[in-house]
Formats: sequence, C-alpha cells, structure tokens
Amino acid sequence: MSEATVALAPWIAAQRTSLLAQRGHAWLLQGPSGLGQYALGLELVRAWLCDAPTEQGACGQCSSCHAIDVRTHADLCVLMPEVQMMALGWPLSEKAQADIDDKKRKPSREIRVEAMRDAVEFSQRTSARGKGKAVLVYPAEQMNHITANALLKTLEEPPGDVRFVLASEAAHQLLPTIRSRCLGHTMVWPAQDQMLQWLQGQGIAADAAVSFLRAAGGRPDDALALARSGRSPQAWSALPQAVAKGDATALGDWSPAQVIDALQKLCHDLLAASVGGAPRYFAPADLPKTVPPLGALTRWSRALAKAARTADHPFNAGLMLEALVAQARNTLHSKH
Repeated sequence: MSEATVALAPWIAAQRTSLLAQRGHAWLLQGPSGLGQYALGLELVRAWLCDAPTEQGACGQCSSCHAIDVRTHADLCVLMPEVQMMALGWPLSEKAQADIDDKKRKPSREIRVEAMRDAVEFSQRTSARGKGKAVLVYPAEQMNHITANALLKTLEEPPGDVRFVLASEAAHQLLPTIRSRCLGHTMVWPAQDQMLQWLQGQGIAADAAVSFLRAAGGRPDDALALARSGRSPQAWSALPQAVAKGDATALGDWSPAQVIDALQKLCHDLLAASVGGAPRYFAPADLPKTVPPLGALTRWSRALAKAARTADHPFNAGLMLEALVAQARNTLHSKH
C-alpha cells in the first residue's frame, strides 16, 4: 500500500508540525505498530529536504517532493528490510537487486549490514541538491547488532548536513546506545472518533470501520491495512465460531503469520473474559458462550507464541494451518 494513496491522518500532521519546530539531528519515533511511524518519518524527511518548506511540512510541489514521490531523491537514503522496500516501491542497491533477480538469495526480512554501510558512506558525501541529506530507518528494530553498530559511530559523530529518523514499533529491542543518541518521540494514540472519521475518509463504511478498528486493536494503520486486504468484517466476526467447529476454510487464504496473529487475538480476548475483563479484538457476542479454563488458555497462548517464531518458514503451510485450527478447537472445547 503506497502512502501516496492514503490521506495523511490529522494526528500525523499535528505531530509533524510539533517535531519540525524542534532541533535535532536524529529522531527516534517509537510506539506500537499501526500508529503511523513510517508516515511520520517520511513526512519529516520530506520537510527537511523540501525546496520551500513551511512550519506545517513540505510543499508537495517542488522537485524535491516529486523526487521523493518517485523514489529517486539523491539526498534521501531509506533503510528497510528488502521485503518492505519492494512492497513500498523503494529501489534496492544494484547488487542486492541483481542477487535477488538471479535467485542467489531471497529478499531479506531484516535490515542488512551491507545496506547500512552504504548508508554510512552516503551520509559522508556532499549533498547533491544543497539542502542537506536524510536517512530514514524503518522498522529500526529490524537492525541486528552488527547493523546497529555500523550506524552507531555516525550517530555519535554525524556529518554536518545529514539528519536521521529512526521509526520503531519495538524500540526496547534497540541498543541502548542507539536510543541514547536520538531525541525520542512517542507516537500519539488518536481518539476513537478521530480514527473512525479518518477511516471513513478512506472509503470504508462506518460499521466496517468500527469492526476493522476493533480487529486491529484500535490501531488505525493496521485497521486500514485490514480493510484493504479483501477481508470482510463479517468473516472476522465469524472467526471464533468457525475455529470452535474446527473449520480451517475460514483461514484458508491467510498466511501462517496472519493465522497465528488472528488466533493470538482470539486467545487474548478469551483470557481477558476468563478473568472478567472486556475483549479487545472481537465483539463480546462473537466469542464462544462458554469460556475455556484459564489453564487451557494459558497453554494455548504459549503454543501460539512458539508457533509465531517459525511462522515465516513453515515446513508445510497447509499442515501448519490444520494443526493450528485443531489446537484451537481442542482448547475451546477443553474442560480443564
């Protein structure tokens, strides 16, 4: 999903204005997923590199803004896992692209140290457009220790005309030395009515917006991604009952990671219900009328966490789905 197809959320615009009024060579944008770290990070670098910026950000009309839109800005370096770079239309280095095209390796799911070394070299070069340079790292927690250490010295002693923005959905996983060299900003969690209004502005019906926002745990970017994934609110509501019947077809076109995420959300809500709490991801009416015992739910939660560690590399996705659904059904019918 390209950010160009999504209207900038008002809470992102407000944070952009606030951060642009402050000085600093490196920002760390932190908070749970789905709150717009990438969108805010990109807005900051747009404004830093813009030919005619205002207090509210980039002009959106100049050659710098256009170069960012078409992913060719000479003074912007974007560091992401290669799978995300490709999904969002950012070009890989010639060598990385050639290796992937020649089937020498698959696109990386973490930020490669080679890409970070290229970024460090980029930061030391003279600005091509004379407006300084910017480096955007997202999600920053996808740097391993070697990659992070390659960035550390540049953060400690930055060249005079380069600024960094690190956007993270798990900032606690970053090296303390990385965190300490950045100005921290915790992402704002918008009000419910503000998020619903924004989602409806993206063409989502009011009742569907409520359902998707609930399914996303109140995170607006995740809710929009769900709405655009082809899933229906009705299918989400029906999921608990389908799983209780052992019906794997309800999850048939989902990836293993998506299946595990959905089952973890169901498990979370049942755990909450077992101790008198309110569900977060499903409406109360969607959940089974009889809540399984706490012990069975706890064992299921641990099993799902273990399965999540290998979700991207299943031995057999079909067998994994059947096993996950059978495990869920057994838990939902457990008596002890």
